[in-house]
Amino acid sequence: MSSKVFVGNLDFNTTKAEVQNLFAQIGEIKDVFLPMDRESGRPRGFAFVEFASEEDAAKAIERFNGYELSGRALRVNAAEDRPRAAGGGRGRSSFGGGGGYGGGGGYEGGGGGDRFPGKPKGSRRNIRGKKRSL
Repeated sequence: MSSKVFVGNLDFNTTKAEVQNLFAQIGEIKDVFLPMDRESGRPRGFAFVEFASEEDAAKAIERFNGYELSGRALRVNAAEDRPRAAGGGRGRSSFGGGGGYGGGGGYEGGGGGDRFPGKPKGSRRNIRGKKRSL
């Protein structure tokens, strides 16, 4: 298990300091990452908390999963490490390229063959081309 936990279902007005103060009750915290929305500038409703030890992370999951903060039940679980794409672009697939099959590549259902059946695969042009070939 990792020493990093994912904290979901945060209120959009929750600050980094509030998250840090809450989880500091468990043990030493290395880092708190609270992603901000680019357009609105406010938090996106989740955070990552990295503890100094895996034991503290496990205690935090046990204690704060379902804990109510600002009227919302927190979802706390072990953070999953997602590999960075080769292109360095956030949320981009490392396969597909710019114009071919999977040109709209993204993790949530862009290119990638039959990895996510039933979801659109790529740009509108690619979808029309697939319909014609049926």
